[in-house]
Amino acid sequence: MSRTDVRVVDLAPDGWLLEDTPTGPRPVPAHRLDTRFAEELAPPPWATDLLVYVHGWQTTPESALTAVQRLLALTAAQYDDTRYPRLEPWRPWTVLIRWPSRSLPSLGGYRRIRDRAHAMGTEGHAARVIGRLLGYLDARRADPAAPPVLANREGQYLHLVGHSFGCRLLCEAVQWAADQEALTLGWSTPAPAGRPFSVDSMLLLQMAAPRDAFAATFTALAEAPLHGPVVATYSQHDRATGFWHLRAEKRAGIGYAGIGTAPAPVSAIRMLPPDEPYPLAALDHRFVSVDASDVFVRGNGPAGAHSDHLRPESAHLLLSLADHCR
Repeated sequence: MSRTDVRVVDLAPDGWLLEDTPTGPRPVPAHRLDTRFAEELAPPPWATDLLVYVHGWQTTPESALTAVQRLLALTAAQYDDTRYPRLEPWRPWTVLIRWPSRSLPSLGGYRRIRDRAHAMGTEGHAARVIGRLLGYLDARRADPAAPPVLANREGQYLHLVGHSFGCRLLCEAVQWAADQEALTLGWSTPAPAGRPFSVDSMLLLQMAAPRDAFAATFTALAEAPLHGPVVATYSQHDRATGFWHLRAEKRAGIGYAGIGTAPAPVSAIRMLPPDEPYPLAALDHRFVSVDASDVFVRGNGPAGAHSDHLRPESAHLLLSLADHCR
C-alpha cells in the first residue's frame, strides 16, 4: 500500500486564498501567500509524486475531500510495480483546492458556476493564487534530475488533476505563468531552464469548456510551463457537458465530445482497461483526447455520467502518466 497524504486549500468566490481564524475564514494577505504555503504545504521528503486536484460543479467541501481520497485509494489499489515499472514506489502527496461550486441543477445554475469559474480565473485571483502555489511546490520539490547524492532520486514529479469546471481553473493558472516560459512539447523534449514551474502531466477529467477552448481561450497552453501532455477525457453519457453545456454555450463541451481544435495536433485514443498498458507513443503529445464513453456511463440525473470519473480506469490513466514521465 502506498503512503498518501492530503492538504486542503480553500478559495473564496473571488479566487483568493482563505485561512481559518477564531472569527471564521478570512483572505490571506497577498504578502503572506508564500509564508502560508510554507506553513501548510511543504512537500514531505517521502513523496515521490505531488498531485494538485481541483474539483468541479456541484461539489461540497466534504465531497471534494471524499472524491480525492477515493481517487488516491483507486491508485493505491491499481498500483503494481510490474504494471508501472518506473514507479518504484508510488507515494503521492496531494493538495486539494476547494472553491464554491454549488448551484441549482438547472441551466441557470450551470451558467452561474460557469461564469464564476471563468471570473475566478480571469477577473479574480484564482489563477494567480494557484499559479503561485504551483511555483512554490515546484521550487521546493526534489528535482527528478538531481544527482544521486540527494535524497528522493526518482522524484518528485508534479501532476495536475481537474474535474469539470475545476479544469478551467487549472488551465487559467498554468496560462497565468505561460508568458514567462520558454516552452516544451512533451516528455521527449528537455525541461525548460529558468522556469516559473514545470508540470509533468495534466489530467482533465470531463472538462466543462467548449471543444475549441484550447484554440480560442487557453491558447497559451501550447506554450505553457508543461513538461508533459494535456490529457482530457470525454464521455457521450456526460449530460452536464453535453445537454447543459450545449444549451448554455450553444456547443458541446470537451467532457462530452473531446478536444476539438487546438494549437497543436490532438492525439485521439480510447480509455484502456486497468490491465492494458498505455504505450508511450499514445500519451507523449501536447494534447491527448481520451474517449471514456465505454467507461464513464453511470449517472441518471441532470448531469448524467459527468461525475463517474472516479473509476479504476482513471487511476490507471493517472498512474500511466506518472510512469511515462520518468
